[in-house]
Amino acid sequence: MTERPDLSLRSVLSAVAPGQSVTSVNSIERGNRKRTAVVRFAGADPIVVQQTPTPRSARVEARLLAAIDERTSVPVARPIDSGDTGDDGWLVTPLLAGDDLHEAFVDIDAATQQAIAGAFGRFLAELHEVFQFGRYGPLAVDNGDLVTEIRSPRSTPIGDEFDLEDGISGGVAAATPAEWREWLVTYGRANVARLPSEFDDLRSELLDVVASLPATTGPAPRLFPWDFRPGNALVADGTVTAVLDWEYPLAADPALSVAKAEYLVADWYVSEVRADRLRAAFREGYTSVRDIPEIRPAHRVCAIASAAVDSRGVVTNPQYPPVGRAAAVEFHRRALERVL
Repeated sequence: MTERPDLSLRSVLSAVAPGQSVTSVNSIERGNRKRTAVVRFAGADPIVVQQTPTPRSARVEARLLAAIDERTSVPVARPIDSGDTGDDGWLVTPLLAGDDLHEAFVDIDAATQQAIAGAFGRFLAELHEVFQFGRYGPLAVDNGDLVTEIRSPRSTPIGDEFDLEDGISGGVAAATPAEWREWLVTYGRANVARLPSEFDDLRSELLDVVASLPATTGPAPRLFPWDFRPGNALVADGTVTAVLDWEYPLAADPALSVAKAEYLVADWYVSEVRADRLRAAFREGYTSVRDIPEIRPAHRVCAIASAAVDSRGVVTNPQYPPVGRAAAVEFHRRALERVL
């Protein structure tokens, strides 16, 4: 449905498309708190406007998208502009061609699914090769550079109300590689604690697995795009044309990032037998760029638990069309039981 631009959107458009006549505004569902709209003009190419109540997240996402475009082959929408309007932040990108891969993935033939899984593996490996940080934790922009933000841990216990970024990072403070085990154990405990009551009988075992991490210096923190999945991608003619939604990126152990991406790319849409083939394709794509990190059971528990509940505390719905809550709980339980 075509809408009229509201006051805040008109402010963004006056900055990025002054004098242009708007022919349509269509809101689309993307992100938990972002407002996203496709804006079309009479005499210019269409754009995508994303508005967020946290200006800092818009700045980080804009800088990350530009860096990914400059330094890798990962297809992204390079920012046209970004900025603040009062208390909100905004990011404007071109409208890219392609179908929503979340909807299209289950109808693609098996060979093309494997090729797409391989592309996701290669993309993640490129990101890990290029983006290395000094500490684990949420990213920030400092003098134009992407860095790990030095922030304090949450003062309120997991389970209380918390903002979106704390829901993604588990409210864990930034940490050095020497503090690797403490960081990942805290992250894992936070995500296991957020699982609903249907997981109570598994919770103790899951926490034991998380606590089994060795007390060693961890690997160099690499980019962790926490929502790196087909549901945030566009596809055309069997090729990924864009990976979308880079909000709230983290720096983390690359094994955590690989474990979560495998779950979202390989397991999310298909049967367990076909998932094994997609996982093999994903790994082949990754190892075409760099060696795959050692993935421990603790990494898988952290990854699956973080994927099972979204940043608002709601159980996520895998497959397409998405299954209901009861089936989603069973899906995530089976995945965690396989790790145990």
